[in-house]
Amino acid sequence: MKFKNIVAALAATAALVTSVAATAQDKPLKVGSTPTGVPFTFLDAKTNSIQGIMVDIIRDVAADAGFKVEVEGMTFSTLIPSLTGNKIDIIAAAMYITPPRQEVVDFSRPIYTYGEGLIVAKKDTREYTKLEELKGMTVGAQKGTAYVEPLQKSGLFAEVKIYDNIPAILSDVNAGRIQAGFADKPIVAYNLQQGAFADTRLVKGYVSTMTGSVGIGVRKGDAALLTRINASLDKLQKNGAVDKILAKWGQ
Repeated sequence: MKFKNIVAALAATAALVTSVAATAQDKPLKVGSTPTGVPFTFLDAKTNSIQGIMVDIIRDVAADAGFKVEVEGMTFSTLIPSLTGNKIDIIAAAMYITPPRQEVVDFSRPIYTYGEGLIVAKKDTREYTKLEELKGMTVGAQKGTAYVEPLQKSGLFAEVKIYDNIPAILSDVNAGRIQAGFADKPIVAYNLQQGAFADTRLVKGYVSTMTGSVGIGVRKGDAALLTRINASLDKLQKNGAVDKILAKWGQ
């Protein structure tokens, strides 16, 4: 009788473990994305949801790899703290893969490479080509980006003002509160193409010096998840799915 009870108890435990494992597998992974990084990530006012290149890619990756995702909007500077603090499981945003970030985040294979764009007021008609030509100006950059430290360390500028998001930089250039701004070139170009910030322009002749590649980020040491992401991303890059997503958003 006791033996039967033990067997029954073991069977019940096994069923519970299986159920918990299945539930854990079905639980969506939380993805952190920014609401102001169009076309990479942005808040779609019509659907009140985060959309864009990196959102499309992580959703396709998840579908191929067999897990679910739940995308959450947050400011760029909080993405890594949210990941390391276990508030999210994945970063899918316009985030460069840099050595300092790789110390705390494991990144997927590179997805897209670009550099910083220079924005100035339309009334400033000079065709700047390099940083040195802006010496003495007050300029802006986004908090947490790879542009802040190089701009500050250059010693070229009267001040490097830090902003929470790119539209805020564009707004201050547009209003003449700062003389120039530096931000992700594809994001700036997309914003200006939509007709926003009519008194601001992207300097076409400026040569980017702070280029980088964006990738999907996971917690340091989460090798199992990273392996699944890389395998699916490799597949989607080879079959043209990633190129189609980039083309959809004008890249």
